[in-house]
Amino acid sequence: MLTDQEIARQTTLLHVDRIAERLGIPSEALEHYGKFKAKIPLEYAKAENHGKRGRLVLVSAISPTPAGEGKTTCTLGLLDGLNRIGVRAAAALREPSLGPVFGIKGGATGGGRAQAAPMEDINLHFTGDIYAVERAHNLLAALLDNALHFGTAPGRLDARSVLFRRVMDLNDRSLRQVTLGLGGKANGVPRESGFDITAASEFMAILCLSKDAADLQARLDRILLGRGADGPVLAGDLGGTGALAALLRDALKPNLVQSLEGNPVLMHGGPFANIAQGTNSLLATYAALNHSDVTVTEAGFGFDLGGEKFIDIKCRTGGLFPDALVLVATLRAIRYHGGQSLKQLAEPNAEALLKGLSNLQKHISNAALFGLVPVVAINRFGTDTDEEIRLVQEHCRGWGVDAVVCDAWALGGQGAEALAHAVMHRLQGPPPPARFLYEADAPLLQKINTLATRFYGASEVLLSPKAADQLAYFEASLGRNLLVCMAKTQKSLSDNPELLGAPTDYTFRIQDVQISAGAGFVVPIAGEMMRMPGLPQVPAANQIRMDEHGQITGLF
Repeated sequence: MLTDQEIARQTTLLHVDRIAERLGIPSEALEHYGKFKAKIPLEYAKAENHGKRGRLVLVSAISPTPAGEGKTTCTLGLLDGLNRIGVRAAAALREPSLGPVFGIKGGATGGGRAQAAPMEDINLHFTGDIYAVERAHNLLAALLDNALHFGTAPGRLDARSVLFRRVMDLNDRSLRQVTLGLGGKANGVPRESGFDITAASEFMAILCLSKDAADLQARLDRILLGRGADGPVLAGDLGGTGALAALLRDALKPNLVQSLEGNPVLMHGGPFANIAQGTNSLLATYAALNHSDVTVTEAGFGFDLGGEKFIDIKCRTGGLFPDALVLVATLRAIRYHGGQSLKQLAEPNAEALLKGLSNLQKHISNAALFGLVPVVAINRFGTDTDEEIRLVQEHCRGWGVDAVVCDAWALGGQGAEALAHAVMHRLQGPPPPARFLYEADAPLLQKINTLATRFYGASEVLLSPKAADQLAYFEASLGRNLLVCMAKTQKSLSDNPELLGAPTDYTFRIQDVQISAGAGFVVPIAGEMMRMPGLPQVPAANQIRMDEHGQITGLF
């Protein structure tokens, strides 16, 4: 069996100019990064462009197994399937982080015959967006420590009250907590701090939620650095935010690549919907909507994470709302939530399947809170049986939703044509009205309670003293209109990765609350979540090689 990398290498890609032509964007407008990658000028990504937008299809999923369930594969398969049945479609996806690439989960370009390309470039350095985010973020951290060193920090900010951390786009657990400024007076002010992964940084969220360059600058100015004696200290008070914007100038522009079947893919913005916003940029979504009839986009991990954040944060911020929702499910994930062990997930088990359907049902009922009736895409694996597939389809019919087999990994767009027809059927009729889970001006604790009880199934929320103090400070100093970007496990609907299925009557525990004021949200940290992942015992990096000709192998 060919690997994803081998399949991608056997595909003859189209020049990016031809992909741009399909969007109606002239080649001379592109900023080329070789033959197969380009950046699109911001004028093509304006919210008000062309007056009429295409329809928006959101792809999310049930709670996955630790290995992931092929959501990007289904998204790209749906893109190709729609174009195969005559629909002018484009995709808007997130960029990969090097953390998962060298860790355990792998890249973010899909798999099999449903991939974004050039997959090696995208999964490694791409166009440098994440590097620019990392440099800009850490420049602000350096400016802040410099001001502390010289005693010029605004607002009488004390080093012990700094909230802003550094970032790096690799999994490295040893950097979660660090002490800065050791080694004498010349090395700065000693203080405790730490690193988060770049894709989960506030700068990445700002990049993803900014509507234009002016909005980017305003959001950078609003970043909360710490609790000064004279009040909140913002990045704009410190100075230097013009330099931050300059570093992000090119990164703000959406990237254009293609699927293996030569269809347009706008790939822009960072992943990690478990510890961050986890959706692609507003600008990439605007660009796709402005230049296609149907835009297919995805939100990370399950609908309880990326899907909810896509609607409550991104759509509310950007004036969008999905016209249709696809929930990706696999038989192995359903069995996993029914108690089947990871080592046995390829084996049929009707008992575990029936028990695990509660997780799928909960995600369907959660979608209804937004007024959405999803199409369930059963991402087919080679070990799946027709009997178990029919069992899932029968239960979905009983819940009033369609369940369609997607075989995009093996067959590409052809294997997603049935899903494409089901989505187009769902798109008939007027767009659904925008509906959100909570009001933007509700108290922060009320928003968190709504998420935990209505969406995750908890009976109550318990804040640690530190979390309660932070939440009260953020609301008092920055106002109620902050949204909520929950950091919690992706393995369960709850805050506990061991509570599978659709848990109820449990306490949802929040240990800390971080702030992304420039992005416009607080980040409650639930359970044992860390915003800097660690590598597994045998990381994927161990399998990657480069030969004497510069050919890379082992990249999935």
